[in-house]
Amino acid sequence: MNRAGLRVWPVAAGAVAAAAVVLVAGLLFGGSVTEKVIPGLGDPGALTRWGLPASRTAMDLLSALTVGALLAAAAFLPVERGRGPGRTAKDARSSQDAARLSKDAVGYVHAASWFAAGWAAAAAATLVFTVADVLGQPVQQVVTGSELSSYVGSLPQGTALMIVVLLAVVVALLARTTATPAAAFGLLVMAGIALLPAPLTGHSSSAANHSVATTGVALHVAAVAPWVGGLAIVGAHALLRRDRLPVMAERFSRMALWCFITVGASGMVNVIARLPDPVELVETNYGRLALGKIVFFCVLGWFGWWHRNRTLPALADRRPWSFTRFASVEVAVMAATMGLAVALARTAPPPPATPDSAVKALLGYEMPPEVTPARLATLWQFDLFFAVLALVLGGLYLAAVVRLRGRGDSWPVWRTAAWFVGLLAMVAVTQTGVAKYAPILFSVHMAQHMVLNMLTPIFLVVGAPVTLALRALKPARIRGDRGPREWLTAIVHSRYVAVIAHPAVATIIFVASLYVLYFTPLFEAAMRNHLGHIAMMVHFLAAGSLFFWVLLGVDPAPKKLPYPGRLLLLFVTMPFHAFFGIALMNMSQALALGWYNSVDPPWGTTILHDQQTGGAIAWAFGEIPTFIVLIVLAFQWYGDDQRQARRLDRKADRAAKSGGPPGDDDELAAYNARLAKLAERDKAEADKQGKRP
Repeated sequence: MNRAGLRVWPVAAGAVAAAAVVLVAGLLFGGSVTEKVIPGLGDPGALTRWGLPASRTAMDLLSALTVGALLAAAAFLPVERGRGPGRTAKDARSSQDAARLSKDAVGYVHAASWFAAGWAAAAAATLVFTVADVLGQPVQQVVTGSELSSYVGSLPQGTALMIVVLLAVVVALLARTTATPAAAFGLLVMAGIALLPAPLTGHSSSAANHSVATTGVALHVAAVAPWVGGLAIVGAHALLRRDRLPVMAERFSRMALWCFITVGASGMVNVIARLPDPVELVETNYGRLALGKIVFFCVLGWFGWWHRNRTLPALADRRPWSFTRFASVEVAVMAATMGLAVALARTAPPPPATPDSAVKALLGYEMPPEVTPARLATLWQFDLFFAVLALVLGGLYLAAVVRLRGRGDSWPVWRTAAWFVGLLAMVAVTQTGVAKYAPILFSVHMAQHMVLNMLTPIFLVVGAPVTLALRALKPARIRGDRGPREWLTAIVHSRYVAVIAHPAVATIIFVASLYVLYFTPLFEAAMRNHLGHIAMMVHFLAAGSLFFWVLLGVDPAPKKLPYPGRLLLLFVTMPFHAFFGIALMNMSQALALGWYNSVDPPWGTTILHDQQTGGAIAWAFGEIPTFIVLIVLAFQWYGDDQRQARRLDRKADRAAKSGGPPGDDDELAAYNARLAKLAERDKAEADKQGKRP
């Protein structure tokens, strides 16, 4: 083993030991491994009681290392640009593949392959232990019998872990041949998706307010993994004495600050969702473990403050060991925190004071009173996902406008107003009584759908967020590297965006997904699962934004239709929504009947009549976006004609000053002048030959 390896292994061993010690202490303190076996009930055995949290801890650590290694390759290390063997300089300039991962970045992608393989193995072990724990049978009996294959698909935890195993294996295989930043970024996205299924099938799905708890857990996990894994990889980079450490540490520090804020906010939301009474923090085992996790979190915040104020300046002064020593201790604390988190997940939260009703178990809240217009506007229903989305989108847009104004550039006020009108429309149907009644009444759900799919996107697209971002973001400090501006440019000009932003593809997504969702079992499945419900509404918003980007988009696009083509596309597409509404009104059987029977309000009308009302809303609502789009297109068309007229006037002025005919293009005038000279020369030669005797 070389010296670099000798430096890394003690740090890794210390982190694993810290995680193991805290995990064991948390399991003993929480009582999950010391439960009394009740005679007559199945006992999975000591191997499962200890093996399940151990494999879960290994899975969490390896997933964080996978994400951290891919982050280092795709974002922390600068990108190299070169011709490569057999490529000309023209090829390198014209191809998006000119950006290549550096030697160190390729090494981290290969390390991510090994980490992902270990992640898949740990997830598979967790799957076996989970089935044994649920069935109350020893591991040996589960492995040798048929229970494993039969229960994997029926248990939510089993299905989630199988998805993790499959995605981790794909990451491990693809990472062996990855050599470009775009491919590394794609693997990073896939690894990020694989983080979510396992934790989202735990306590969050059964919490009192499971919608808030589920979103909080998703945000928590999405922020913890890059924070922990990123620090571990940066610390390893420092121990290996490789180049670009100050750049990596500075970029990680910026990301870690936002991860710290997200982890703190989402963790607080999770604690409140499970422990509504603050006294439970000190009176229950679950609360005391949660309190310990809060203490660890505060310690990590102090580490982060120290890094930004002490160790980053030390790195700038070429003193890497000051960062290395401090980061090694921080990695151990992070590993211990993850061990404590697993112990917390294995500890049952305190039961509610009063048993939940069947409706509350499905919705996360009790049945609201009879629907009225006033209650739709005043019965607020907090949705954490869309609240965070609105805050982030609004904050980033304002920050970009302020940056432009700060350097003396202008940005149209009406675009800013359009953006925030779109966000306000989104908030109006996701945070008010509309969101509370939408899971209960199909008619309210359809109104929510129409706003998210056909109204909000119009104003968001007119706000031109991509153009604003490209103007506000600064180029990468290192020449040839990819910062946020370069990544955004690469995404806009990628083959994937070129395909989905084609007018035909965008129209098919906008129209066909409507029929596929509602006229298949997908709709009921999405209504029964909070994550599925969020995915459904996000799809509404994304599909509408894609379609109206093709129609109205000011932002750069792979293919832009002429204005007559946009009008034709609008009038061809909108009738399909009217046909959909008519189909709903004429149906004799209700959609998602099982779901609506479960949440059928005592004050409501029949399920089929409510569905027909929803069809009428879908049929009539299409007139509103059509009218708005026609107004916007008219202004855009008029403005485009004015710009072309001014352009022609400038060309005419330049041609008049140069002596050419008015209205001719400079290049065309020069070309005609060359032809005239050639003709005069030919005529002169012909005349000279005609005078010869």
